[in-house]
Amino acid sequence: MFGICNLAIVPVRSEPSDRSEIVTQLLFGEHIEILERQNQWAKIRIQFDDYEGWVDSKQYQVISQEQFNQLSKEAIILNADLIDYITGSNNLLLPIPLGASLSFLNNSEINTSSFEFEGTKTSGIKPKSALIKTAFMYLNAPYLWGGKTPFGIDCSGFTQMVYKLNGYKIHRDASQQALEGDPLSFIEECEPGDLAFFDNDEGNINHVGIIMDNNYIIHASGKVRIDRLDHTGIYNPELNKHTHKLRVIKKII
Repeated sequence: MFGICNLAIVPVRSEPSDRSEIVTQLLFGEHIEILERQNQWAKIRIQFDDYEGWVDSKQYQVISQEQFNQLSKEAIILNADLIDYITGSNNLLLPIPLGASLSFLNNSEINTSSFEFEGTKTSGIKPKSALIKTAFMYLNAPYLWGGKTPFGIDCSGFTQMVYKLNGYKIHRDASQQALEGDPLSFIEECEPGDLAFFDNDEGNINHVGIIMDNNYIIHASGKVRIDRLDHTGIYNPELNKHTHKLRVIKKII
């Protein structure tokens, strides 16, 4: 079975329970493969990044395998504003967040609710220099474990969405993203848009941020914020200390 998210933001959980932690989110228009059913729950795999988790089966629309395959071949078209809205039949008004997918709207077999969108769209690969401008759209978004929107986002959801909005595909979790791209030996070698990864005391990658000019970094920690970056890690001037230990810098694109 296959499906598509027809709601603004849907929680994807680690287990089939409303009490289970949210590991990521489905945004409007994202399509999925349904791997398993368990009562009201469906275990899904998100087509964009192969991420798996559990969603309430009332929170997606079933589509055929042919429609799924067709969507997977379509160019990715995304909402480019912090928040906009979809209109539909029966005076429907549905708010959607930055990064919601609009690729299916012209397919009447999938778009059975006659959804329409008149806002600003983005599609295609942008120059690397556009990454920081996109990152600033999330500035001050509150930190939310598993989040992918300006209303709540985690560190790797932030980097993934910034890259996605500029036409690049990277994995969902920081530990997965750290396996991509080419390592850089020194901060001086990096460019705005490169990713910096940080580890915990056990040596596991647990944080990621986007490098800016002049040894600054934008990242999600409490909120999406800008801090200093040096060879030790992230320095938070408000706390007057380093908060994250630098492990590696990667050039992804």
